[in-house]
Amino acid sequence: MSSQKLLILSQQQIQQKIDRIAYQILEDNFDEKEILIAGMLPRGTHIAQRLKNILDEIAPFKSKLLTIDVDRNSSSLNAKYDFDVADCRNKVVILVDDVLNSGKALAYGFGVFLNVPLKKLRTVVLVDRNHKSFPITTDYSGIALSTIIKQHVDVVLNKEGEEDAVYLM
Repeated sequence: MSSQKLLILSQQQIQQKIDRIAYQILEDNFDEKEILIAGMLPRGTHIAQRLKNILDEIAPFKSKLLTIDVDRNSSSLNAKYDFDVADCRNKVVILVDDVLNSGKALAYGFGVFLNVPLKKLRTVVLVDRNHKSFPITTDYSGIALSTIIKQHVDVVLNKEGEEDAVYLM
């Protein structure tokens, strides 16, 4: 496998994608009083925070940031989160991650809310790789990439000394 990096999204393009997704979320939830934005650690929370910042400026509703940390290597749901799941009852939840590859992480994210009646659950990813092993689809995505399975998508966000970028390796 080549160690070369191919730039897929620049810092400006990432911001444009996040801006567009924020407006799509606004359109889909215009009549809501509050939405919950659940970022999957680590990079999904960076995207979720950026979405929240934009929505706080443009939306008539309140948004609240939640974080979910799932064990992506586990064969069963093992998650930690910074909120009481019961507080999500009858609310809109936007589940955010950086890359959708197999769908396992988002499936585990869904599992956190499985026993709570939500008003709506939507998914956001910056990059959809189209290699799903789980029946997961995204409601909002920045870019869809058809890659070979051996390739890796590297999302660089909020890393000191580096510009935000998405690379294919």
